[in-house]
Amino acid sequence: MALIVQKFGGTSVGTVDRIREVAKRVKESREAGHQLVVVLSAMGKTTDALVQLAKEISEHPDERDMDMLVSTGEQVSIALLAMALQQEGCEAIPLTGWQAGIVTDSVHGEARIKQIETQRIRRHLAQGKIVIIAGFQGMDEQGAITTLGRGGSDTSAVALAASLGAQLCEIYTDVAGVFTADPRLVPTAQKLSAISYQDMLDLAELGAGVLHPRSVETARSHGVHVVVRSSFSNEEGTNVGRDVPAPGITGIAHGEHVAIVTLKGEGIRSRTPVLSSLLQDAGIPVSAFVHGSSFLSFPLAKNQLQKVAALLRENREQLGYRELEEEGGFTMVSVVGVSRHSAAKVLKEIMGRMKLLHIPIRWVHQSERRLSFAIRGNKAETAIRTLHRELGLDGREELAAF
Repeated sequence: MALIVQKFGGTSVGTVDRIREVAKRVKESREAGHQLVVVLSAMGKTTDALVQLAKEISEHPDERDMDMLVSTGEQVSIALLAMALQQEGCEAIPLTGWQAGIVTDSVHGEARIKQIETQRIRRHLAQGKIVIIAGFQGMDEQGAITTLGRGGSDTSAVALAASLGAQLCEIYTDVAGVFTADPRLVPTAQKLSAISYQDMLDLAELGAGVLHPRSVETARSHGVHVVVRSSFSNEEGTNVGRDVPAPGITGIAHGEHVAIVTLKGEGIRSRTPVLSSLLQDAGIPVSAFVHGSSFLSFPLAKNQLQKVAALLRENREQLGYRELEEEGGFTMVSVVGVSRHSAAKVLKEIMGRMKLLHIPIRWVHQSERRLSFAIRGNKAETAIRTLHRELGLDGREELAAF
């Protein structure tokens, strides 16, 4: 008998009928003899609807109040699934994040899990119950409700699996696993049977929405065996783990609505640590910097551009730049799984293909196992499909060339 944590996302529990289907799937696992902890997101677009309600009351609602509000979405899901399981003849108990013992820091809207007090969960499991837990939420040490940010239910599930010593954490979603590209954009994308923590983290950070980056970090830190699979089929999913042989290029990720910010000035390169610190203190995630002797540029989400531009102008003297350029409308495309010895060859291939397609590349960065570049958003679909084919991802046997 294994202890398994199963997480179902918002699409998987988006309607009452889908919740009934989830109940049947959970029942099958229970009848196979497993102990089960089930983590749920809010139904469909519930969280977005709750955020909109808040905006109708206040343009700038208190973050503590927002956490109180949006945490209610998951409570609806867990209660309904408990009812559906009772109808299936299964004994189940729904718990909020705080009832489940999830203790976080006090950063409302983006809280991090500090510890999970698992006694109550273990007691219910010992009684033969299926434990259903609201994802995305917890409570700080002062007793305030907190939420973990977008994708937080993934993190809840993996953290629970780590704390409980679960043999497996299954992440159920609306796709059949982790693909070499977004299958909605690239019909020829291939499902991966397995992927390393590092490559999964890279894909997640760069725009692949299957798993939240923080959940992958947690899985890697604690050695949690994760499987990503579909709620709507019985297909084998993708195993995420440590001992996965690198297949060459793993896949292509993309992030939309990207802006590029460039600072110009003599010696600006030396100000990179100062800039990095300013952005970090402001809670603005930046994946990488590219610099020359007289320029320093970086990408960020377009919705952060106004905030960043104001921050840079406020600190102009400290940063020492002469000119500030801001430009939006980009998509960041990243090729993941590029080894150091093949990076130059792959970059040459990318540059050549983009030139043939008359797609100018605005920004390029290479790191440990990935190459990233920015192109105009209206060219992204053509670029990604072409690269997927030309880099051998349409047919896995061609990957050895890279």
